[in-house]
Amino acid sequence: RHLVAGREVKTDVSSRVESPKLWKLLPGVLSEEDVDKLLQAPDAATKLGCRDKAMLELLYATGLRVSELVNLRIRDVNLETGFLRCTGKGSKERIVPVGGHARTAIGQYLDARGPHAGADFLFITGRRKPMSRINFWKRLRRYARAAGISQDVYSHLLRHSFATHLLSRGADLRIVQEMLGHADISTTQIYTHVDHQRLKAIHKSFHPRA
Repeated sequence: RHLVAGREVKTDVSSRVESPKLWKLLPGVLSEEDVDKLLQAPDAATKLGCRDKAMLELLYATGLRVSELVNLRIRDVNLETGFLRCTGKGSKERIVPVGGHARTAIGQYLDARGPHAGADFLFITGRRKPMSRINFWKRLRRYARAAGISQDVYSHLLRHSFATHLLSRGADLRIVQEMLGHADISTTQIYTHVDHQRLKAIHKSFHPRA
């Protein structure tokens, strides 16, 4: 193109050459064992620990973005039916199922926190202010260290783990896309590559001629 622009050559021979595809960076994922350790780290006997356990359980159970998690209102979660409503990117609403463990943890948290005194946010601080993303991230890091997890743990890691564990157990890709709130299924497909990496690691570890 430079030579054509400078009139050194008449034909751009590179116009028919396809650019190489860039490598996709695969998201980090926690093992199911490390997820269990993390979810058991908060002390549910305390009010704050009860809240934090509910937040972690819900984050892993639904694959919500942390911004969606901290913006949930009490009215958005229906423990009886086991569904929640959240607003994602582009102000798009979606309905996500909530598993039994998360529903139990949320119920215990609501009982422990008592009357919400007009605060309609689901997760609030000790000062009855909405939980912030930074505050939650700091507590998450603390629980990861307490659980002995050497991997760098951040909020989105539980979202990655949610999707990967569902797909590895046979969940339909379209359903996972809907629960994650992805507009394009190609965004969800990256989690199938994560699982392929896991299969490759297993093959290398156990096959005699790997």
